[in-house]
Amino acid sequence: MTVIIDYNLYLERIRAGEKGLNPYLDYFNIVLTDLASGHACFKMPVRPEYLQGAKTMQGGLIVALADEAIAHSMMTQLGPDEGLTTIELKSSFLSGVADGDLFAVASVFKKGRNLMIGDCIVTNGKGKKICRVSATFMLLKK
Repeated sequence: MTVIIDYNLYLERIRAGEKGLNPYLDYFNIVLTDLASGHACFKMPVRPEYLQGAKTMQGGLIVALADEAIAHSMMTQLGPDEGLTTIELKSSFLSGVADGDLFAVASVFKKGRNLMIGDCIVTNGKGKKICRVSATFMLLKK
């Protein structure tokens, strides 16, 4: 059985800064900075413990941030009987980052009957592009 949460209520509470709703966001100190229909932006600090051996941020953490931003942009366009799950991701790393903050700006490219496609650009605090991610999500129906 597919469990569909009330995404409107969830987004309202996330927007208000409530903790404990999304353990991933809490654990990595990720903050929602903007949310509108088909759009979401998150800010994540780059911490020393997130760096890999070459002293730049581990790429999987950057992609996970983008995936979360895309998912939240899509949540703004879901109907009450719809949920979603990632089925495909493509990432292109453009530059490394070792400190400061990352900003993941995501938008919905297309919503179909069964799939949604979204894109995200992750930048550093100076606007330098760090990673581009495209994702396909499957819509779950109640």
